[in-house]
Amino acid sequence: MAATVVRYLRSVGSPTSASAQREPESVDALPRPALRAVGADERAPVSPAEFRAVLGNFASGVTVITAPPGEDEAGPAGFACQSFASLSLDPPLVTFMVARTSTTWPRIARAGVFCVNILGAEQGELCRSFAVSGADKFAGVSHTPAPVTGSPQLDAVPAWIDCRIQAVHTGGDHLIVVGRVVAMGAAGEGEPLLFHKGRFGRLAD
Repeated sequence: MAATVVRYLRSVGSPTSASAQREPESVDALPRPALRAVGADERAPVSPAEFRAVLGNFASGVTVITAPPGEDEAGPAGFACQSFASLSLDPPLVTFMVARTSTTWPRIARAGVFCVNILGAEQGELCRSFAVSGADKFAGVSHTPAPVTGSPQLDAVPAWIDCRIQAVHTGGDHLIVVGRVVAMGAAGEGEPLLFHKGRFGRLAD
């Protein structure tokens, strides 16, 4: 504890008994790593096909991320997303990943809010409808406004999480979106919809 206090006092420029006796030791900076561009003859460590095949062994849940329409938009935005996870308990944060090429993401970004709709085992077709680009994804889909952000909360989903966008980070060809939870709810019934090796699945007894 004493050492911690001394370090703090030094950082703010206050005198200490230790600093009065001797000058603080100088510390050499760590060597900076050499930076260079990747050579044209260098190959990536793994191919995209191998990457997908290996990572496909990891089973994940499936969600639909939604956002309310903007001022000049006819309807709400939404897309199917399996790259979703909880991030922090205090404060309550969640995260999802979206491709930089997504045409839906700019609309969600402009809204500044989103709702995570966690899909149940019987909602594979609902997921497929939100995975199609350029279609009216909300056609025939019943939903109500989430209580805080107004993002579409899809009917009959096992759980939903209403969020405000907290931060966005780059991650290769994807963006890492962090959301702060402002409301949530769960029915507490039914099995989750799973995605494994390119197919939908469900929990087995």
